[in-house]
Amino acid sequence: MIEIRIPFGKEQILAYLPDGSDILRMSEICPLSDQASALQEGLARPIGTPSLSKISRAKYNSAQALGHSPKACIVVSDNTRPVPYREPNGILMPIIETILREGFAIRDICILVATGTHRAMSREELETMLGHEPFEVGIEVVNHDCLDKDRLICLGSTSRGTMASIDKRYMEADLKILTGLVESHFMAGASGGRKSICPGLLGEEGTYIFHSASLMADSSSRDLKIEGNPVHEESLEVARMAGADFIVNVTIDSEFRITGVFCGDLEEAHRAAVAKLKSYVGISISSQYDLIVTHGGFVAINHYQAAKAAVASLGALKQGGGLILIADNKDLNPVGSDRYRILLALLKLIGPEAFDHLLMSPDWQFIPEQWQVQQWAKVFKKIAMEDFIYYAPQLDNRHWRDLPGIDGYNLMLSRKGSSETPWEIDPALSRRAYGVYCIPKIIENSINDFLDRHGFTIEDIRSGRCRLAYLADGPYGIPLLEEDGPKTDTFSSNT
Repeated sequence: MIEIRIPFGKEQILAYLPDGSDILRMSEICPLSDQASALQEGLARPIGTPSLSKISRAKYNSAQALGHSPKACIVVSDNTRPVPYREPNGILMPIIETILREGFAIRDICILVATGTHRAMSREELETMLGHEPFEVGIEVVNHDCLDKDRLICLGSTSRGTMASIDKRYMEADLKILTGLVESHFMAGASGGRKSICPGLLGEEGTYIFHSASLMADSSSRDLKIEGNPVHEESLEVARMAGADFIVNVTIDSEFRITGVFCGDLEEAHRAAVAKLKSYVGISISSQYDLIVTHGGFVAINHYQAAKAAVASLGALKQGGGLILIADNKDLNPVGSDRYRILLALLKLIGPEAFDHLLMSPDWQFIPEQWQVQQWAKVFKKIAMEDFIYYAPQLDNRHWRDLPGIDGYNLMLSRKGSSETPWEIDPALSRRAYGVYCIPKIIENSINDFLDRHGFTIEDIRSGRCRLAYLADGPYGIPLLEEDGPKTDTFSSNT
């Protein structure tokens, strides 16, 4: 047997795969030895702009000359991104300290959470993500609200028709700073940079074009693809309209350690970060697999976000193959919004081809979050719904009425011939604790179920007749057939 470890929250769950299985990993990348120094270097000697100190001082003096109190807005990602904001070695407080030294007052600094169309974060969640320091010194921390039209400023429309309505707090700031993580993104090619503004600070109406069915269906709207990617181009056009004085973006490894710091110009610094990302997240494979086991990683706080892991696996999957996905859906809404659930139920009912046809119809009225369900449709165009095994301990039969695929827990019970519930088996275990305990057995049963239904045996995995692989990095490592492998660009960083 081959030992694997499944990241699940802060835990690493031990599980086993049959002999002959492959483990697919990103290339080894060394984290920065001195993250704090790298950040200070990036702030002082950025890519394509003067230092943050010089920019801050110039913006401060300009605002004073115009007779108003200088205001700064620092845009941060929400908790769907593992950005290292808090101390030690966090990126947020050094930014704040820099602009304070150049004259900005605490009361005139706003930390704006780029939620996009996601829900607002709670105070507790914000303190967990950002640390206590911003709150203790009295800095305003607010969530963007894409539905609050009174808090949006319309900048006009893009060439494709996206309504660029941006959060007023950002647009009215004298100093605009974007922060974030650059990782592979299954629509925009890579996160970070321009995405902090679009969709991060965009009004809901703007998402209708930016996330339209036609842009989502474009073959260039995919992981690690920037050039010619219409989603990237649309996001960048909006970001250019809104403007940004300085960005602080980082790349990380599979253990969330910083591998690069990229500060400076909105486009130049982001391009450098994407080039660094491409150098280690692409996983070259010579042929595809019958069955993939993967996990949702940090991002899969709910079923909505877990789509990223499913789509990331497609490059490694044969047509008609199978996918086993383990996720810790720890969000307050473990599936997602009501709209998302309704659209998933529709996908489950009519199938992926009909769903895509419906979204592309001129009579279809755009529904926010349809883009994520369209990504699930991509999955089910490649594999049958009964060949998709999904397990999150937070989901029960009420949720599964709407979800396409097979519940890993119920599959385990059916193969065991048991109708017992977790708490009947061991009342001392909490629901989540038992859920974690079940993961190895669920993976074993899911593999055996796929083999049985497709006429394979364990021996076929050992012999290579049936190919099985574990994506050790979940949604962060991107399998690419050798002929489609990423062309690694040169990059420079502040490290």
